[in-house]
Amino acid sequence: MTRTLPQLLRQYLANRRIQRNRLVTKDGHCHIAYGSVKHSQFFIYFLDFWTTLMEMRWRFVIFLFGASFVFAWFFFGLFWYWAAFANGDLYWQNPSVSHKPCVMNLFDMTGAFLQSIETQMSIGYGYRQLTPFCRSTLTIFTIQAVFGTVIICFWCGVIMTKVARPKKRARTISFTNVAVISSNKGSLCLQIRVANMRKSLIIGSQIYGKLLKTTITPDGETIIMDQTKIDFIVDAGKDNLFFVCPLTLYHIIDESSPFCQMTVDTLHQQEFELVVFLDGTDDATSSSCQVRTSYLPKEIMWGYKFLPIVSRSKEGKYHVDFSNFARVAPVDTPPFASYFAESPTGFHHFNPPTDSDRVQEVKNQSIVTYM
Repeated sequence: MTRTLPQLLRQYLANRRIQRNRLVTKDGHCHIAYGSVKHSQFFIYFLDFWTTLMEMRWRFVIFLFGASFVFAWFFFGLFWYWAAFANGDLYWQNPSVSHKPCVMNLFDMTGAFLQSIETQMSIGYGYRQLTPFCRSTLTIFTIQAVFGTVIICFWCGVIMTKVARPKKRARTISFTNVAVISSNKGSLCLQIRVANMRKSLIIGSQIYGKLLKTTITPDGETIIMDQTKIDFIVDAGKDNLFFVCPLTLYHIIDESSPFCQMTVDTLHQQEFELVVFLDGTDDATSSSCQVRTSYLPKEIMWGYKFLPIVSRSKEGKYHVDFSNFARVAPVDTPPFASYFAESPTGFHHFNPPTDSDRVQEVKNQSIVTYM
């Protein structure tokens, strides 16, 4: 059914309000504001200037790259102009025919600026060149040559480090936009799917989660961001995962799980945020990376399961169908976790979804990135 413009606008505003209220976005960025900091925010960024450069967008880095060279050329150009002025080499000083200049053919500020560029970039002197008659120009030449080498090495390090950041590798790891709850091997499980979009492996993978919610202790203390550890497993175990194909992560909802007291009717009424982390090392670059994403109660679907994604062809080759990566299908699922403790031999069947909801595709799949 086609939705009207006011309905689309209301849905957009609601989704935007949800995105602002979450701590961790789908792509791994953290929403948190710092107040009453001892030092100003600008001063903190200046103290850790290297990290600030790494976190800057490329357009600002390129601007600073060019601006640093232009400023250095102009700054040392003033010294070249001062040396020429002190020796009486400028046009308006009317040097004599037998005058011995510090720099040949340096008569104004334009010439001093060009002399500065030629010295710092080591492109070789042509129309202008040094003479051995002034010690001041030899000092300027030596200092600028060393400074030019340092600034070039610095910016080469910045660009190479920024290009090789593991944050870029983390963007090739994708989580599904929603999580599902259904039964698996006799237990009620919260399930999330994650995929490595490149053929290079993520070795030493560790997957874990944190449930963030506001709680009140028996003493009446309010904990705004109470963190509860959420353990995830896969069929092959939870340590040293073989991350060569998409994996489905399982969190068993038992008596120790914070989801144990939730039901199909109360899940979306809860206020919490499930943050999922994946730590690992890229096999190609040996760079460690972390991928983060989060799920709100409305992004957890009770009574659904992910469709199969890995199959084998007639030739025996493994095939990954990414069209099913974010697809879910409804299944008969107990409406509460304690059902398994009350009736472990069977399931409590309830009214399943209609046929029109047999297969639902979750669109706008997010590619998430960590640090």
